Amino acid sequence: MTAWKNIKNSEVAAIFDTYPTEIKPKLMFLRQLIFDVASRIDGVGELEETLKWGQPSYLTTQTKSGSLVRIDQIKTQEGKYAMYFHCQTTLVDTFKEMYRSQFDFGGNRSIIFSIKDQVSVDELSHCISMALTYHLNKRQNRRSHGN
Repeated sequence: MTAWKNIKNSEVAAIFDTYPTEIKPKLMFLRQLIFDVASRIDGVGELEETLKWGQPSYLTTQTKSGSLVRIDQIKTQEGKYAMYFHCQTTLVDTFKEMYRSQFDFGGNRSIIFSIKDQVSVDELSHCISMALTYHLNKRQNRRSHGN
């Protein structure tokens, strides 16, 4: 499989090259899901794909609508990988309230997957959507409350 070869950022592509064979397609699936979700939401704009803390990261640089989303294998747990969210947001707490039975969580910063898991695509898409619009929604909420 060479799908990660279409990654424009050579540093990100190099990271994907280092992933174990069983994890790489799982992370490529999460990557594609992030881009697919972003393309369906008005106000998000084109994502920037870069490395943050050595992890493939997706930012709403153009519009500043959302919070950073990162993906990576969990090096200390074989067969595990995760989607990470900024720990100083309320995102993961919100995801836990909504999807406690669908996902495993890593504290207040990640959704954890096993290579054996069937990913709950609709629910995860909703989580990604909330992350990519986190700042946009905060701004709209402030305006609607007259602040």
